[in-house]
Amino acid sequence: MRLVSLHTYPVKGCYRLDLADARVEPWGLAGDRRWMIVDEDSIGVTQRQVTGLVAIRPELRPGGLLLRAAGRPALEVTEPVDGEPVAVRVFSNLAAAPARRAEPAADDWLSRLLDRKVRLVWLGDPTVRPIPDADLVDPADRVSFADGYPLLLANRASLDALNSSLLESGNVEAPLPMTRFRPNVVVGGTGPWAEDAWTGRRLRIGPVTFLVAKPCGRCLVTTTDQETGVRGREPLRTLAKYRRINRQLVFGQNLVPVPGPAGSADTLTIGDPVELLP
Repeated sequence: MRLVSLHTYPVKGCYRLDLADARVEPWGLAGDRRWMIVDEDSIGVTQRQVTGLVAIRPELRPGGLLLRAAGRPALEVTEPVDGEPVAVRVFSNLAAAPARRAEPAADDWLSRLLDRKVRLVWLGDPTVRPIPDADLVDPADRVSFADGYPLLLANRASLDALNSSLLESGNVEAPLPMTRFRPNVVVGGTGPWAEDAWTGRRLRIGPVTFLVAKPCGRCLVTTTDQETGVRGREPLRTLAKYRRINRQLVFGQNLVPVPGPAGSADTLTIGDPVELLP
């Protein structure tokens, strides 16, 4: 098996960055989902509610990021360091985490683009948010503003199998790109759905070892075209026929980095070998 692609999402719910290499931190890939757009109740705004997030193309900059969107002037945003942290939630039913508010210009830029009142916040201290499924991991494990786990893995052969089912049924939405599933790491060189057998085991990607914590139950976001924001019915309709596992529609696996020896390498590179450990 090999690592075939790497992706981060600097602002939760917004457009991705496609990378050749990425450093692994305890809470996820470097720069992944450290920023989040929140509503007036300080709850994260996602593509579940606002498909227009796909129009926001963030680029990481030293000490901040650049926000881009077609037809809008780009906006430089600096990582906030002053002011009292505010309590924000990724979802209304999850514990709050302290974050810092970006400058008002960012709030205004995003609110105008999305046509709703929103704020931009930054997770300055990524050690403060525990993984919600604490019973499946070490209580000391942490996560950024990702839904639940530091990294999401997808298998290219599984997407091929899913698309084969879509094409055989004459589905007009086929084939679907991997971007629908918003993974961090994509592996190739193994069979379709091989990842189902990895739950609870350890997986080494290049120099880094991960716990395969649990399969990923998929939501409405996967039905959104990540280039246009247009929402369809797939892949959820087909996953409901073939991939309903423990009352979830499953595609991919959630990963948690396993700390290595002090000074060990921590960077993933496309082409790295992928090995399921005993």
